[in-house]
Amino acid sequence: MNTDSSSLMARARVHAALGDPSRLAIADILSVGDASPGEIGTRLGMPTNLVAHHVNVLVAAGVVDRHRSEHDRRRSYLRLRPAALPAVALHGLNALAVRPGRVVFVCTRNSARSQLAAALWARASAIPAASAGTQPAVRVNPRAVRTARRHGLSLAKARTAELGDVVVDGDLLVAVCDHVHETLPPDRERLHWSVPDPVPADTDEAFEAAYADLAARIDRLAPVVGADGAR
Repeated sequence: MNTDSSSLMARARVHAALGDPSRLAIADILSVGDASPGEIGTRLGMPTNLVAHHVNVLVAAGVVDRHRSEHDRRRSYLRLRPAALPAVALHGLNALAVRPGRVVFVCTRNSARSQLAAALWARASAIPAASAGTQPAVRVNPRAVRTARRHGLSLAKARTAELGDVVVDGDLLVAVCDHVHETLPPDRERLHWSVPDPVPADTDEAFEAAYADLAARIDRLAPVVGADGAR
């Protein structure tokens, strides 16, 4: 049997890194959303230096990526790499207090990422979806509308809305931009997806990249969220 030795070695490094319970717990958190090292330390009750050690091991093994916040460049976020996903179950959702009757995607302007995410979710799950913004724009971005259309989705009737007018008790919030995650009150349970904003670039390539990122995350999350919440 022909075996790709480099692929085997990469998989072995992933499994070796995840063999430590603390690193597996970090991967569990990142299985459903991005988090800063500080947020991980708070969730796990782990000191900063120990979080840094485990994160460095996970980065070196190709389990997680590290990138800067678009809002506060002093803050970094960790994201689980696609290659590590088969080795990690979606346990992170079980830590949330909210068991959603609806999923609400939130970004600052509610003109692109959150609108695309809600449309993608509606196609992937029977659980209702909505979108909102903390500083909503006048209209949905035309490139977002065209991006959705290219993928068989419609934002033709989509309208922007303010978060306070949309969210209700029992909703699961998913912040799809760093600004929203870093400015919403910390006592509101939510997931955070650090999806780069395609609007400043204003190119089809940037919007396609945001769409692909959101689609991959929703494909992972939707199957494990049932009508009663997380399984």
